[in-house]
Amino acid sequence: MKFILFFLCGFWTWTGHGQSSYHDFSSLPELKWEFKTSKSIYSSPVVSENLVFFGGLDSTLYAVDLTTGKENWRFRTKGEIRSTVCINGKNLYLNGGDGKLYSLDVQTGKLHWSFKTKGEKKYDFADYFHSSPVFFKDRIYFGSGDGNMYSLHAKTGKMAWSFQTLNIVHTTPAIDNGKLFFGSFDGQVYALSASTGKLIWSFKTVGHRYFPIGEVQGSPVAFNGLVFIGTRDYNVYALDQKKGFCHWNKAFTRGWGLNPSVNDSVLYIGSADERVLISADPSTGQENWKLPMEFLIFGNNAFTDSILVVGTTIGKLHGIGIKDGMKKWSFETGSYLANRSKYFKPDDTYRNDIYSIIRSNEHFLEVECELGGIFSTPVISGNLILFTSTNGSLYCLKGTGN
Repeated sequence: MKFILFFLCGFWTWTGHGQSSYHDFSSLPELKWEFKTSKSIYSSPVVSENLVFFGGLDSTLYAVDLTTGKENWRFRTKGEIRSTVCINGKNLYLNGGDGKLYSLDVQTGKLHWSFKTKGEKKYDFADYFHSSPVFFKDRIYFGSGDGNMYSLHAKTGKMAWSFQTLNIVHTTPAIDNGKLFFGSFDGQVYALSASTGKLIWSFKTVGHRYFPIGEVQGSPVAFNGLVFIGTRDYNVYALDQKKGFCHWNKAFTRGWGLNPSVNDSVLYIGSADERVLISADPSTGQENWKLPMEFLIFGNNAFTDSILVVGTTIGKLHGIGIKDGMKKWSFETGSYLANRSKYFKPDDTYRNDIYSIIRSNEHFLEVECELGGIFSTPVISGNLILFTSTNGSLYCLKGTGN
């Protein structure tokens, strides 16, 4: 379907490190509980102690009890929440979708401070995500729809510096070796000094016939002297951290190569219209394996020692073998089961009359929401997997067997 090509890559980067997992999820987990909200969710869940945090298009940040699935507290903003929270100690940082960055108490939701940018805005209908805040050395870093990358003092919310680009900044920055990396919808990838905000280098994307600017909405991941980032020009780039030149790029023919992530020195790239998940050597881009997927991937991966967990926008969550790239299990949302026959055949290919059913990009997104599409990145906490869905639900799955 040609109109699917116009879906852009917005995503939150997760490197797979720092997760506490004693369960390997080699077999299909079972539903433990489901927490329902009134609108779609694009942000990814974050677990701290016994609470899980996420925000939705209902302008609400939720803190949900990990054991019971009951709400602990909520915090309202004046904008759609499309980013993932950042937690450092007892402090939670939220990009509220309303042009404000909030600092809250993790346990109570009490407001410590807020910082007002010059305003938030949306690039187009498929601008799914906002920049998620990142904590580094007592600073908070995040991008904004006003075209700026901001650095704030975490304790006070006072601005340390800002860096102006020529368009929206919705990527989540990556920080390595004192450098901050991010992309802008102006088609540039930037490297700044994390302490001063001074420009070190910028890299201009190639562009594409449908997207000549080469807008950068994909979030970077930094590893072993390289920065990996996917853009609207159908490329994933491996850029040199020090000088900003391209070591290699992987070009896709049908759409975006999406959010790269690194786990155990292996690079993983999901894709939208190409509908594949790739395991590759980060130094060269050479593929270890390529797995065909039934639908689009916009979120990132969670990892155990042997299993990769990722969702698709059809409403399925998959457990995939890290070494062999084989699907071990699939969990289907209730929304997918209830609505799939309206659009798909039993093998998840489109019905023959699909062009008479779905007539635009906007309608296609509505269908994904109806199916319970997973745009977010799942998180693994002990023997639990948590993920959010565009059907408005947060799901908690419990591992079975071992």
